[in-house]
Amino acid sequence: MDGRDLVRSMKAVGSVRAAQGLRTVRAAWRRRRADATGLPPRGAERARVPGQVRDVEPGPGGGTLRFSRSQLRIIVAVNGAVFWGWDGAGPEPSYALAGRCPEPDPRAVLEPDKDGGWRVVAERVTVVVSRNGAVEVRTPGGVTLRRALPPRWWEPVGGGRARWLQRSEVPADACFFGLGGRVSGPRLRDGTYRLWNTDPGRAFAPGDDPLYITMPVQFVVADAGSHLVFHDSTWDGTVTLREGEEGAGSGHDRAGMSELRMDGGPLRCWVIVGTPARVLLAWASLTGAPALPPAWALGHHHARWGFGSEQEVRRIVAGYQEHGLPLDVVHLDIDHYDAHQVFTVDQEHFPKLPELAEELRRDGIRLVSIVDPAVKAEPGNDVYDSGSAEDAFVRDGSGELVRGVVWPGDVVYPDFTHARVREWWGGLYEERLAQGFSGFWHDMNEPTSFAAFGEPTLPRSSRHALEGRGGDHREAHNVYALCMAMAGYEGLRELAPQQRPFVFSRSGWVGMQRYGGTWSGDVATGWPGLRASLSLVMGLGLCGVPYSGPDVGGFDGSPSSELYLRWFQLGAYLPLFRTHASLRAGRREPWEFGAEVLEHARVALVERRRLLPYFMTLAHLARRTGAPYVRPLWWGAPEDRALRDCEDAFLLGDCLLVAPVLDPGADRRAVQLPRGLWYDTATEQTYEGPAQVLVEAPLSRIPVLARAGSVLPVRGDDGALELEVWAPAPGRGGGGLVVPDVGDGWEESEIERYAVRWEGSRVVVEREDADRMGEPPHSVRVRGLGDR
Repeated sequence: MDGRDLVRSMKAVGSVRAAQGLRTVRAAWRRRRADATGLPPRGAERARVPGQVRDVEPGPGGGTLRFSRSQLRIIVAVNGAVFWGWDGAGPEPSYALAGRCPEPDPRAVLEPDKDGGWRVVAERVTVVVSRNGAVEVRTPGGVTLRRALPPRWWEPVGGGRARWLQRSEVPADACFFGLGGRVSGPRLRDGTYRLWNTDPGRAFAPGDDPLYITMPVQFVVADAGSHLVFHDSTWDGTVTLREGEEGAGSGHDRAGMSELRMDGGPLRCWVIVGTPARVLLAWASLTGAPALPPAWALGHHHARWGFGSEQEVRRIVAGYQEHGLPLDVVHLDIDHYDAHQVFTVDQEHFPKLPELAEELRRDGIRLVSIVDPAVKAEPGNDVYDSGSAEDAFVRDGSGELVRGVVWPGDVVYPDFTHARVREWWGGLYEERLAQGFSGFWHDMNEPTSFAAFGEPTLPRSSRHALEGRGGDHREAHNVYALCMAMAGYEGLRELAPQQRPFVFSRSGWVGMQRYGGTWSGDVATGWPGLRASLSLVMGLGLCGVPYSGPDVGGFDGSPSSELYLRWFQLGAYLPLFRTHASLRAGRREPWEFGAEVLEHARVALVERRRLLPYFMTLAHLARRTGAPYVRPLWWGAPEDRALRDCEDAFLLGDCLLVAPVLDPGADRRAVQLPRGLWYDTATEQTYEGPAQVLVEAPLSRIPVLARAGSVLPVRGDDGALELEVWAPAPGRGGGGLVVPDVGDGWEESEIERYAVRWEGSRVVVEREDADRMGEPPHSVRVRGLGDR
């Protein structure tokens, strides 16, 4: 950071904090008083368990089992997903599900089991219920993947929401993943994880939990098989995990354990069993296909809190152009607003924003705008006035507006859990489109309210519509950002129906992929933050959110040249590739780190540009199948325990294995390879897996290996799509899928299928059509031939 940046940032931050200091104290006391008077006191409670099964009622896909103190509803859907709900809870209403619940499987029948229990047998799964309410999920071969013990409720004696506990056992060798955006993973070790979307209020690092996106979704991998479990309650809660131990004690295995405690909501659960690919396919059919980003959103993004003016934006863009660095997107943070007020523009520093946007677009660069949910509570503010006319803002139990403190000062919050409010908010993006913005970055939407003490969010007693059911912030908090993303996405579809919306959000919940993606939030600058960046992307992908990425370089501080470069190299292979930093942080432009880093960063940017057709293919496949772009190494072989233990490398689709450098001073690194032949894409040296190999990792690049026989769509020297084919292992074949993008609209792209085989000493590549093999419609370059 140079002297001018330092002075400007300290002045800006100092003035904002000084003005808000007293407000945050008042806001904290206001929140505490609101909850003291607006929430019912929790007095005496009565514990309850299901009791013994009394009778059953068969139904489509399963049926209902009535116990002495509860009832259990079980449905096996046609896609193989299993639903069960206690106390008569059904799958709907749910913010997680996309559209209607899938149809029950007509072949799944409820039938008696031994010892007074019951079972539902389906093609892909068997569900066994004991006479006292334990629920086992088994493979078709009869191996138990999960055993949910009888649940327990604690009900207020005077009535009200019950809190509940669900313990489950998994195989001793099982590994846990998921739970939304967690930095301690991607594999989740023993510990307790909170389910409450939280703005930490500072840059975070491994060990900080919870963060912005929490989800009651576990992806569990064991030798016997994989499964995903989702407990559909939006309330505050915790998940405590304990991995099992094989041969524990007197030679017997100790099962792994998951304990879920929720402060309220229905006790309902979905379980999906199968290979990782099949699990996420069924998960996407339940919770919605991931939104397809426009092609430009898969390029390189540059952002900063503190560009400050049109002149500074032009200077940054000119720097990229002068240094021959590809740039696709520029993001404007809250400093382009008028006094930090959403849907406004600082006319002094950005007097001709539409002209700037058009100028950048001619150079192939799009503008993305930050959008915060908090609205300055001041008559004369257009958004506040129109929202007041719509009765759009959250109120407390007495009907008064709920106020908080964010960047504009005293603010109010739209109630995005009301369809009418979402429609109003979605229409406000017309102003952003008129300013020339092409995409939108939702921030501060946990939702955040600055507080001198206590939780930095709305009072839990705040009232929300919850789609007409009515409720308070205890139930609405975790889905607030999801509903905001829905409002923005649907509004943009109405305002610009010919173009795919681009929305990504700091906070969210199950199903957020329907409206876009996310980013890391304010990850701390440092080597631990670099490692955490990969954990977040991998974990979110296994929860069904395939498009995400970190703040390259970290949000705060000034990274060393080496750290910045290694982060940049990792970012080039992640779905969202964005440099970003705080107002108080050092620069993030590649040329600020010296000639050597500049040259290596240029290589990474050029390679990202070359791989854009592959990223576009992965985006289309994610939309069709739910498979994330970034996959753990065990994706195709979850039974391989060495791969399950590997957390510092990943598969990018089916074709590439990326092994980022996550430690300082490293010029080589160990890489755990899945089965098969792999090529170093830089040297074309071959490695045979499964094995652990040592690969060169000079400062100029990170190891990237290509699977033998793979077909990689890339951008050729002439800009046209080219097929880069990696020679199959001798005597073997290969192939791959390619989905050419047909523009940023809604036209469906055709999936092209290719087969690769040896024919004598030649590698032959053919396109598989419905009834014949044909010549590829693109140029082909075969790599990995060596002396062959």
